[in-house]
Amino acid sequence: MKLSRRNFLKFSSLSFAATLLPPTPPDEAPRPVEGLGRVIKASYVYERPSVKARRVTLLLAETVFNIYATVLSEDENYNRTWYQVQQGYVYSGLIQPVRWQLQSPVAKVPHEGFLGEITVPSTLAKNGPSATAPSVYRLYYGTTHWIKAVEEDYKGRVWYRIFDDRLLYYSWVRSEHVRRITADEVAPISPLVENKRIEIELEPQAFRCFEDDQLVLETLCSTGPYLRFENGRQIYGTPSGEWIINRKRSSRHMAGDDFASADFFDLPGVPWVSYFHWWGVSIHGTYWHNDYGKPHSHGCVNLPIETSKWVFRWAQPKSPVTDLETNGHGTKVVVF
Repeated sequence: MKLSRRNFLKFSSLSFAATLLPPTPPDEAPRPVEGLGRVIKASYVYERPSVKARRVTLLLAETVFNIYATVLSEDENYNRTWYQVQQGYVYSGLIQPVRWQLQSPVAKVPHEGFLGEITVPSTLAKNGPSATAPSVYRLYYGTTHWIKAVEEDYKGRVWYRIFDDRLLYYSWVRSEHVRRITADEVAPISPLVENKRIEIELEPQAFRCFEDDQLVLETLCSTGPYLRFENGRQIYGTPSGEWIINRKRSSRHMAGDDFASADFFDLPGVPWVSYFHWWGVSIHGTYWHNDYGKPHSHGCVNLPIETSKWVFRWAQPKSPVTDLETNGHGTKVVVF
């Protein structure tokens, strides 16, 4: 068959467009899996990576699914990242990338305890070391918790006892769902560099780290929302100005004070927290959204968990893995 110039250009453009997306094999064919995703809030699956495309199905909250590829949307958006799933594509903003990694329990917990990280999409914390005990919280992948003891139930299953640093009580979690964090993982980054600073630019939601004047990290973040326009300036929920990191916690149960408030939050195990403002504003890891580039917080600076861990290690003051809390005069933080 001989193609006309018009048809040739038509088919060529379609072929080029197809190269932008990974091919979708038949459902029955094996696919290489890039990772897993946990649905944070019910999300639609689209025929193409675009909110303008046809909706195929709905993924309910807490669904865990295979991610076959990460692609960029054709939409103009601050976050163009989408995930290819079984029936199409889902927007990344409400999907937490996770793993399912079972751990071997430690035989003995040191007197001071140890810091542990959840390594499955989610697990239930119980009010006793038993699968039949009432659930206290659902703990999510990447969250960090202080482990204070190890216990066996009557079936020989091993449980860790978790200390809640806000409510000051204990709960229990399956040991195979928790990985012990080592001192090497929290070792300081560039400890000999004295002139470090962090810049947080609110309007583009940009987060940057500098050593002297050399940029060593640049990424999107999520700060407090835009509140009002005042004296020619946009005012956000994250306080602008020059601050310093003065306190660190490798794990923190964060919650609002007003249970009746429409935006009340209750978030156990927030990881890698670096405080820089007197009323508790901090830089920390986030597991309740994956939508950086847009304000989402109550004033804190949200980062992906691994990025917040890097900042925690890089910024002063140093914080050993054994410290529940570290205080000191640390790295400058400029918010503008």
